[in-house]
Amino acid sequence: MPPTNYMKLSIQEFLVFICLVSLAFGCSRKKAARLDEAELLHQNQDMLTQVIIYDVFSPPVASRIYAYSSLASYEAVRFAQKGSASIAEKLNGFGAMPQPVAGKSYNYALAATKAFFTVARKVRVFSVDSLAGYENDVYRQFGETLDDSTYQRSVAFGDSVAAAILTRAAADGYTKSRGKPKYLGSSEPGKWRPTPPDYLDGVEWCWNDMQPMALDSASQFMPPRPPAFSSDTASAFYKAAYEVFQVGKNLSEEQIQIARFWDDNPLVIEHAGHLAVGKKKITPGGHWMGIAAIAAKQTRADAVKTAQGYALTAVALYDAFIACWDEKYRSSVVRPVTVINEMIGKDFVPFLQTPPFPEYPSGHSSITASASAILTHLYGENFAFQDTSDLRYIGMQRHFNSFSEAAAEASVSRLYGGIHYRNSVEEGARQGAKVGRRIIGRIK
Repeated sequence: MPPTNYMKLSIQEFLVFICLVSLAFGCSRKKAARLDEAELLHQNQDMLTQVIIYDVFSPPVASRIYAYSSLASYEAVRFAQKGSASIAEKLNGFGAMPQPVAGKSYNYALAATKAFFTVARKVRVFSVDSLAGYENDVYRQFGETLDDSTYQRSVAFGDSVAAAILTRAAADGYTKSRGKPKYLGSSEPGKWRPTPPDYLDGVEWCWNDMQPMALDSASQFMPPRPPAFSSDTASAFYKAAYEVFQVGKNLSEEQIQIARFWDDNPLVIEHAGHLAVGKKKITPGGHWMGIAAIAAKQTRADAVKTAQGYALTAVALYDAFIACWDEKYRSSVVRPVTVINEMIGKDFVPFLQTPPFPEYPSGHSSITASASAILTHLYGENFAFQDTSDLRYIGMQRHFNSFSEAAAEASVSRLYGGIHYRNSVEEGARQGAKVGRRIIGRIK
């Protein structure tokens, strides 16, 4: 292939050419650095998501990792933009955040990266070796462009922010929760018990012991009591179960696509005879962290706005999981598959694999409504976007005209999937919206 004109340029000519192009487009080194810094924060989050998928954390635990790591990143990088207020200081359990030394030079993207990964490692990311190569490469690149004193000062600042965030994490109830016995449900009519095909014990049954970040307590937005269990065909409970049965038998192609797109089950176990194969996927929280990334990139948000979006979305997910799980194990409502198999159709199999925890309210509905409230607050009501968050995992993408439209679809997908009653998705969405508004009120 003949050389192009670009390839024919001498080194000197090429350098002159680059300078002229830079001047023509009005680019400044400061602006280019800012865009690179935002992209670095996106890459950091993506690396964390990959590790969370690999380690198969439960959705509530994944939300905790995202929350602390993302807060650390924001609290370090916010000083790149004068006047950016602390988020952590407005939340429960955090003290005053570290401040950079006046008059000293820092690279706040480096500090944010250091804080982010230091916290991620300490809040129970297991596959730390998977992060080491990426981290070292990032630090090497900073080391090549920064003077030694700025580099060391930035790393030290990142470490100080991480230490402040981890002080709160160490006392949030997580360590204590690891020692709780298993939750095996109850044989009492209407109460949750392990579901087919794997009959796993209840996941994170004491998650309501975790200290919320913006809520006064886990039960602050307790939803109304679910319909009382009844086998009477005229009862509200039986009608709700029968609706799940009818919807499941008559799914349209669009409903199938919606259910599959929003499944976000971190470990789908597929059975073939005596063989069981687990497939790892993104968590529900990871999906919405991906949407936060899409919004930031689409608006060309700078590093501070990008970090703010990640941090607030993660806090919304974390608190919504606490509120939702508080009610799940209080009411301990039986899953549709159990009711339908016993009272309506013994051969019924829901389209989606039923998650191993009680039914009411819908976790997807709660966390998506909370996250969408935050993103709407940051980016506006009518924010149209192509959701490619799951593209690399399941090869699917969907278009939405707003975050609330995406949240509503995620919510009803659980009815289509055969794993929630309609009342549960509706009440979960109401609860999540309240959590989101509470967080917005706190940060204002």
